[in-house]
Amino acid sequence: MSAISGGSTQAVTDDMIFADGTALSRAIAARQVSCVEVMRTYLGRIRRFNPVHNAIISMRDEEVLMADAAAADADLAAGRHHGWMHGFPLAVKDLAATAGIPTTMGSPLFADSVPTEDCLMVKRMRAAGAIIIGKTNTPEFGLGSHTYNPLHGLTRNAWNPALSAGGSSGGAAVSLALGMQPVADGSDMMGSLRNPGAFNNVLGLRPSVGRVPAGPKPEMFVHQLGVNGPMARSVRDLAHLLDVQSGFEPAVPLSFPAPETPFAAGLEGEVSGLRIGWIGDWGGYYPCEDGILDLCSSGVQQFAALGAIVEPLIPDFAPERLWQTWTTLRHWALAGSHAAFLADPGTRDLMKPELVWEVEKGLELSALDIHHASVARSDWFQCLIDLFTRYDAIAMPTAQVFPFDAEISWPDTVGGRAMDTYHRWMEIVIAGSLSGCPAINLPAGFDPSGRPTGFQLIGRPRGEQLLLQMAARYEEATDWLSMRPAGAL
Repeated sequence: MSAISGGSTQAVTDDMIFADGTALSRAIAARQVSCVEVMRTYLGRIRRFNPVHNAIISMRDEEVLMADAAAADADLAAGRHHGWMHGFPLAVKDLAATAGIPTTMGSPLFADSVPTEDCLMVKRMRAAGAIIIGKTNTPEFGLGSHTYNPLHGLTRNAWNPALSAGGSSGGAAVSLALGMQPVADGSDMMGSLRNPGAFNNVLGLRPSVGRVPAGPKPEMFVHQLGVNGPMARSVRDLAHLLDVQSGFEPAVPLSFPAPETPFAAGLEGEVSGLRIGWIGDWGGYYPCEDGILDLCSSGVQQFAALGAIVEPLIPDFAPERLWQTWTTLRHWALAGSHAAFLADPGTRDLMKPELVWEVEKGLELSALDIHHASVARSDWFQCLIDLFTRYDAIAMPTAQVFPFDAEISWPDTVGGRAMDTYHRWMEIVIAGSLSGCPAINLPAGFDPSGRPTGFQLIGRPRGEQLLLQMAARYEEATDWLSMRPAGAL
């Protein structure tokens, strides 16, 4: 027991940690548990699991964190409750700026970078009561769905440390799966919220473009491939964190207001009668490791058991065109952000080879190349809009492979086919990324060796609420989200 002004609190147990963040938030608000005990428990879990899994980096001093937690308790005692995340220990993805805490992006180029200001998403999470404890590891500049970098090393899968954690929100997913923090933030350009969710058996939601405004950043209009968003172990936690992160911001031109009804208050809804189009491997275009399609198809069929109509679907759009569109726009975006490093002999040798390749390809592009890619992206969006007159959601595997050997850089062969780039093995996520529509990873189970995977649902533009309702019914009908890695409890 620990006492705080106004009454006594119970100890925070591992079972309470894994109940979910929403229950923890209510207990903190009711002063049934103290923020000090919450912080102490999570720091203990970090000391226990992080030396092996290396998910959380740049940790703040524990004495300072305990003082922050005591201040959060004092606020509650004085009647000041800051929001849903009051007293939550939170490690922020190392691509997001955090005032006074290193933001290295996993790159030697930013090894000594300590921002003086939080990014907008972090400001919102702090305002909701989160206590920032450090950062979560990410690949260098977030490139590649495998979390390792020369500054902070390799992050290992929550279920098997010999395997990849996925990425780029790999540290976030692993820390979440092992109960090192209640919820996690992340970002998603090429599957970076969805892929590590699938690799670690947790939820990851890529919101609609503009749902979670990003900034400050130099360019605010045209580079709209990446988004910030939430990860969680329960749907209601995912919805609560999305409520915290989302909403209009005048300084971000493409942002838009939050819905009148908060996402977390709108999780009721029936699946019966909904129509889901199952793309699978797009008629064999996407090579998949044995077992992926079977598990993902079985997951989607859970919706059929709940009364939804699941139909096979091959969109009237060439997937090869999606890949060409994606690589063009990605080359261009990365060249715009990093070309100066390539031009400077003092920084070029510090760049990840994959980034050098991206920037060099971007510098070869013309304005007309970008225009044609944007037209192709618009054509794909229109194709989806047409499909959404017949379907409520589109389903695909989240990843083409199970978590792989953590010591390799990336899978060079999938389903007997050679992969020609460092990210080709994750090609299946770009249909969602290019659309600008929301997409959520749902756990689909494990292969015989215990490796997790998941499938993604792509929803209508700004259709997060329906996706969350569908996810909530799926969570109720399956056991996947209640499963924990060996030794996590």
